Amino acid sequence: MKALQLVLMFTLTGTILPAFGQTADPLPDTVAPGAKLEKLAGEFEFTEGPTCDANGNIFFTDQPNNRIMKWTVDGKLSTFLQPAGRANGMYFDHNGNLLACADEKTELWSITPDGKHVVLAKEFAGKPLNGPNDVWARPDGGLYLTDPFYKRPWWDYNDRPQDGEHVYFLSADRKTFKRVITDFVRPNGIIGTPDGKTLYVSDIDAHKTYAYDVQPDGSLTNKRLHCKLGSDGMTLDSEGNVYLTGKGVSVFDRTGKPAGHIDVPESWSANICFGGKDKQTLFITASKSLYSIRMKVKGANAAK
Repeated sequence: MKALQLVLMFTLTGTILPAFGQTADPLPDTVAPGAKLEKLAGEFEFTEGPTCDANGNIFFTDQPNNRIMKWTVDGKLSTFLQPAGRANGMYFDHNGNLLACADEKTELWSITPDGKHVVLAKEFAGKPLNGPNDVWARPDGGLYLTDPFYKRPWWDYNDRPQDGEHVYFLSADRKTFKRVITDFVRPNGIIGTPDGKTLYVSDIDAHKTYAYDVQPDGSLTNKRLHCKLGSDGMTLDSEGNVYLTGKGVSVFDRTGKPAGHIDVPESWSANICFGGKDKQTLFITASKSLYSIRMKVKGANAAK
């Protein structure tokens, strides 16, 4: 079983990274007193991309099986969309549409509540994107997209289409699509603050996470190291703590100081989000399962 998980991790993320966090680290203070990690559902191939709708329902992907799953606030599991473009990272925009990094054809999708989709982006400078991985929508509708290259078994080519692995910005009117970070080894996790002023992006292979000031035109300024740890997926809570995934969940406060670790009993924790009726439960997609743990804080984007 463990060997199979390692093979899947290598296939889907491209590399097996050093363990994130230390299992001896204390739980973050943001975890509710007495709360324990709970396995909600299992027997998936590889879970990714959890995100929360306005009602608190969680949508996540089972990428090898090409489907998007839904976990409702009353604990019911169903398939929302299949096939789903091999969706990876996802995020709900402020209009209730589900943004999905559909890397089957290296596209970024916007999916309506009834499951219909439109392609928002699929190429840059006349060439296909490498493989959209994670996405965040700022308050005005502008989107930030990470585009690393992880060879997928459903592709019939081995070389990345683009000349590097970068971060892109798509304007709210969808007329401007441009690169905004070009100096990363491999961008992956991405999340922004609810006011749209700060963006956090992980350079996963460099084992670092950076913060930027967001400008109206989509450009990013004032690059600064937030912590010396990379991440697959990321989220923020209402107190400004940053949650990074990999080997379990590592939490850093708003200054970048380590604030604890949540152990997860699977080989890889790919992504994370807050959800539930009051947006005060942390949901974790980890290899073959979906987990949750009750928190003292809400997700930063609980009001969306």
